[in-house]
Amino acid sequence: MRQTAFVRLTEEQRLELTQRLHRDALTERQRRRLHILLLADQGQTDAQIVQASGASASTVERLRQRFARDGFAAACTEKSRSGAPAKLDGKQEALIVALACSDAPAGHAQWSAGLLANRAVELEIVESVSESTVRRLLKKTRSSRGRSSRGASPK
Repeated sequence: MRQTAFVRLTEEQRLELTQRLHRDALTERQRRRLHILLLADQGQTDAQIVQASGASASTVERLRQRFARDGFAAACTEKSRSGAPAKLDGKQEALIVALACSDAPAGHAQWSAGLLANRAVELEIVESVSESTVRRLLKKTRSSRGRSSRGASPK
């Protein structure tokens, strides 16, 4: 492992990291990140930092690069994780659930997730949707296609 970026902290930055490690309530990821920066500032190699911190070599390398590219503040904090956008909006979800509550197509005793996904595309409810997305939607709504009564009342 070779160091691709060097970490050089000022006295103020070093003091801030030390205080945050001892004073603040941090997650394990945050604590490890601050510890890596302190070890890197002491001139330790990536291999030594990996051994001391328990982080992977790629984590140490990426943190060094982020410090060199974006600075101290960026290296101390985690990038936001936006996650994937929702595949279906509320109206589409409601239409698929309503479709699941309707009578099954001819030749089938009940709707399957695959049949629902295909029918939703045919009816242009959605442009495309996977079977697993439909399955998760039905699970979320607590829909039960096997019960005789699909209404609000369990009569």
